[in-house]
Amino acid sequence: MVNIRDLDPSASPLDYYGSELRRLREVAGLKQGQLGSCIFCTASLIGQIETAKKVPTRDFSERVDAALGTDGVFSRLVGLVLRSQLPTWFQAYAELEARATYISTYQCQLVYGLLQTESYARAVLGVRTDDHLDARTAARMERQRILERESPPLMWVVLSEAVLHQEIGGREVMRNQLAHLSDLHRRRDWVRVQVLPFAVGAHAGLSGTFTLLRFKDDPDLVYTEDFVQGHMTANPQALREGSLRYDHLRAAALSVEASAALIARVMEERYGDQPAADGRAVA
Repeated sequence: MVNIRDLDPSASPLDYYGSELRRLREVAGLKQGQLGSCIFCTASLIGQIETAKKVPTRDFSERVDAALGTDGVFSRLVGLVLRSQLPTWFQAYAELEARATYISTYQCQLVYGLLQTESYARAVLGVRTDDHLDARTAARMERQRILERESPPLMWVVLSEAVLHQEIGGREVMRNQLAHLSDLHRRRDWVRVQVLPFAVGAHAGLSGTFTLLRFKDDPDLVYTEDFVQGHMTANPQALREGSLRYDHLRAAALSVEASAALIARVMEERYGDQPAADGRAVA
């Protein structure tokens, strides 16, 4: 096992978090097992986090702050830790996404990351490998905290109808994901979702997914991804083209109300309870 004293606190946010957890635990005069008992976890988990073997969650951090009386130290640190678990090439985008005042995105295959349920995100992130899946999923969920801010970004999302039918994680996961989208329509008036129906045929988004970020004081950006990494640009011509394409997509998509009705219909017809061979309902 790695000795915490051999860790370099400046090596990464995770190493710093682990070193501070051990330091403040020892200042409080608690052994790992004693702290674990206070926050309802094992001594082993405390040890793994102190040695940077495991990534802490936000819930863990809040409980540690309460147990050690650290005035939110770990609740503040955990955001940096989780962001560091995002792919290196994606971290710059995540920082800008968190600062944006208006986010408009077209998604042709998946629900936008800020609107994904945890189970859906886990299924998406676990397609190629399960390595560090808990940490990567937690990092994606952490991104969504910007929607809980006092002044969240305005968000307009256009989803291809294919997103509703592409079964990710199984029927239950999809049903819960579509229910979440429906719930957003009712609960958050700063988030609007439109569905681009199959019936539209050829459209301005055939070249793929893209996102426009607008800021209060900084230049707007357009973001695209390929299978290797993401690309951001503030080039005026690219922004003009992206904005024009997005306006065409919004105009071609169903209204917000009709989109919500379609999401609900697909949720029930495709992912709702289905009768088994003996006539009983199965989830």
